[in-house]
Amino acid sequence: MKLAIIGVGLIGGSLGLCLKDKLGDRIFISGLCRTEKSMRLAEKLGAVDFASSDIEKVVGDADIIFLSPPVLQIVPTVKKILPYLKRGAILTDAGSTKEYIFNELKKFLPPDIYFIAGHPMTGREKSGVEAADKNLFKNKAYVIIREDSAPPEIYEKLMNVLRLTEAKFTELDLAKHDRCAAVISHVPHIAAAALVTLLNRSAGDLNSCLKLIGGGFKDTTRIASSNADMWADICMTNGEYISGNLRELQKILGEVISAIDNHDRQAVHDYFAKSKERRDEILHTIENKFDPN
Repeated sequence: MKLAIIGVGLIGGSLGLCLKDKLGDRIFISGLCRTEKSMRLAEKLGAVDFASSDIEKVVGDADIIFLSPPVLQIVPTVKKILPYLKRGAILTDAGSTKEYIFNELKKFLPPDIYFIAGHPMTGREKSGVEAADKNLFKNKAYVIIREDSAPPEIYEKLMNVLRLTEAKFTELDLAKHDRCAAVISHVPHIAAAALVTLLNRSAGDLNSCLKLIGGGFKDTTRIASSNADMWADICMTNGEYISGNLRELQKILGEVISAIDNHDRQAVHDYFAKSKERRDEILHTIENKFDPN
């Protein structure tokens, strides 16, 4: 089997490391990289067997193409590689938004090239193939969008490979994925970046604030160290659901502000108590299904 990875970074590199570990010489992995340095590093680390910036060399004769660039680059990338794909090739992606990509690709993909949308719900604040880990997907949620565009045998061909990651697969439709991702992933990233921005705007107190930073600030802002290009693209392609949830968050914060301004201790207490109770319930529910860390 030949697998082509477009974007051999954290996610693409981790997939390559995992599949080479599980399949060895039974799979040949090629990777599309932008620079000579990233090509050599991807090969050295064992994430791919062959790396190049030549699209035809990477995707030619590939059975499965794993798309892992920033979201807004996925559709243009598919247009570039399309002339070199063989009949029956399977495209899948790791994009954090699904409706935009799926709706754009279905406008021009021929009937003998199949696209099965996916989203591994994993990652780190660090990017690049040097941060890749063969166990990155293990026990993490991995969303697959099961649409009618691919026949069952094509779906199983892809899943036989992806299951080797030992991820916990779940099926959602396009809109539900994007709504849920906005709540549990996209808005939290924006909120984490907002907390860093808030600190940066503390003016004359900034140096004093820096001396007080501990685990709480580090934990709540960890994901603010994620790739800016990736997150800008996510906001542009899932804007409706992100904006809607940000407005709801704004409303919640407004309620807390009012309670504090009115010295309503009970309302503030209830806000924290209910959040703690619900979070504990959620973590208890999912701990046997997924690895939430």
